[in-house]
Amino acid sequence: MVLGSPHLSGLPDSFRPEMVEPLVARLVEWHPTAIAIENSSGLLCDAMRRQPARQDADTIESYCFDTTAAGKASGLDVPAANAEADKMLEDWPADPSPEMRRRLALVFLAAGEPASATVQWLRLPKEERRAEGDLTGELAALLDRQTARQNEVDLIAAQVAARSGLERLWSVDDQSYFAGPITDEEGYGAALTKAWDNPAGDARQRESEALNANLGQPGGLMDIYRTYNSPSYAMQAYRSDWGAALTEPSPQAFGRRYVAYWETRNLRMVANIREVLGREPGTRMLAIVGASHKGYYEAYLDQMRDVELVDVMPLLQ
Repeated sequence: MVLGSPHLSGLPDSFRPEMVEPLVARLVEWHPTAIAIENSSGLLCDAMRRQPARQDADTIESYCFDTTAAGKASGLDVPAANAEADKMLEDWPADPSPEMRRRLALVFLAAGEPASATVQWLRLPKEERRAEGDLTGELAALLDRQTARQNEVDLIAAQVAARSGLERLWSVDDQSYFAGPITDEEGYGAALTKAWDNPAGDARQRESEALNANLGQPGGLMDIYRTYNSPSYAMQAYRSDWGAALTEPSPQAFGRRYVAYWETRNLRMVANIREVLGREPGTRMLAIVGASHKGYYEAYLDQMRDVELVDVMPLLQ
C-alpha cells in the first residue's frame, strides 16, 4: 500500500503534530509488517561519500545522516553498524530489555538509519529514554528531538512502526544518480522553471494553496491526504512536471535529462522496496513517500511478480 504524503515540514504554521493522529491510527489498523520511507540508507550514503567525483557534497549533506557522533560512541563505522543491527535483530527477543533497545538505537544511528533509531526510542517507556553506557547525552537528546520533528518519517512512519510492534523502518530513497555534470546549471534551472510554468502547474498550485488554507479546520490534513492519493493527482502531477519537462525545447535537452534522473531514482526506490519484500514473502508493506512519487511507485510495483497493490483510498475515507 502506497501512501502519497505532503512533506510535513513544508506545511504552513497552522499544522500541529497531533493532526496526524487519525491517519496514524488508520495505518496501524491496516497491520503493516514492514514500512518503507523516503530516506537514503546509511549504506548508500556511505558509498556516496566514497565517490566525491560523482556525488555532490550538498546532496550528501541534504540527504544523508551524519554518523560521526554515533560512530565514535559505538566504535562502529557504517558497514559494521549495519551488520551489527542485522545480527541483533536475528536473535531479538519478544520482550527486549530497555538496555537492548538503547543499544540498538545507538547502533542504528551509527548505521546511518536515524528513523529506525527513533522507532526503538518510541518503543521505550518515556522514563527509559535516557543516556546510558555508550549512548551519550548528546545522542539521547537527538533521539528525543527526532520523535517530534515535523516530517512524515518521524511523525507518521516511526509512530506507526512503534505501535505496530515493528523494530525498524526501511530506507529506500536513492539520490546517487549520476549521468555526467551539467555544465550550465543556470540554463538548466531556467529551462525547467519555464517548462513548469503551465496551466496544469497553475491548477496544482491553486489546489495546494486551498488545501493548506483549510489545514486548521477539522479534518484538514486528511483532506490533503485524500487529494494527494486520488487517482487524478498522479496525472495532474505528470502534466505539470515531467510531461512538461519532456517537451521543453532547449538544445541541451535539459528537460529530458531531468526526467531521466526522476525515473531512475524512482526505479531504484522501487527496486529497494522489492528487495525488502523478497526477504519475507507475504510481507504487508506500507510505503510512505512524497505524493509526486506515488504514481511512479504504483506503476513500477504493478509490473512486479508476487506483488499485490492495495488501494489506500478506502483507508482515507
